[in-house]
Amino acid sequence: MFRRRLLAGAIALLVPALAGCEAGLNAPTLEFHPAAAGATTSVNDISISNVFVLGPPSGKTLPAGSSASLFLGLYNNGGNGDTLVSASSNAARSVTITNGSVSLPPMASVNLTGPEPEVVLSGLTSPLQGGENVDVTLNFQTAGPVTFEVPVEPQSFYYSTYSQAATPTPTAPTPPPATPTPTSTPPSGRSTNTPATPTATPTR
Repeated sequence: MFRRRLLAGAIALLVPALAGCEAGLNAPTLEFHPAAAGATTSVNDISISNVFVLGPPSGKTLPAGSSASLFLGLYNNGGNGDTLVSASSNAARSVTITNGSVSLPPMASVNLTGPEPEVVLSGLTSPLQGGENVDVTLNFQTAGPVTFEVPVEPQSFYYSTYSQAATPTPTAPTPPPATPTPTSTPPSGRSTNTPATPTATPTR
């Protein structure tokens, strides 16, 4: 009798597991969830999470001189406010922050996680594609600077809806104004080549 009860209990536990398997590809646990593939670090009271550069679609390359979007999340664990005042990267000539800076209130989070970029790497120093890593430095007014390695995620799958930073269109230089051609002026006291007009001599 005891063995029968033990067998019945085992079957009762096995049925839900089999039912879960029958869910197949529609099972919630099999749905695609983006991994937190971005870099995570901290400096003093500032936690920095899921930082990544948005690269081109898989199999393509962003050319040198173009721009790329940078996404990240910030959390201020301290009791005083701080400010992200600037950023830089070895992969770009400059890094631009929307509105110039980002205020971080105490015990609060600020998400620069997209899909529209608020931090842009401008003037890529070399071609860039997904799967690479670049160095990024964030400078905080109080917490100070922090440099860390950031992955480049391709603009595909989950990130296909994220917006890539627009690359400024170079404008042609304005040509200098034309220099007027000088006109020759005869020296003072010297007559011009204009022929003299003859005068009539009266006859007697």
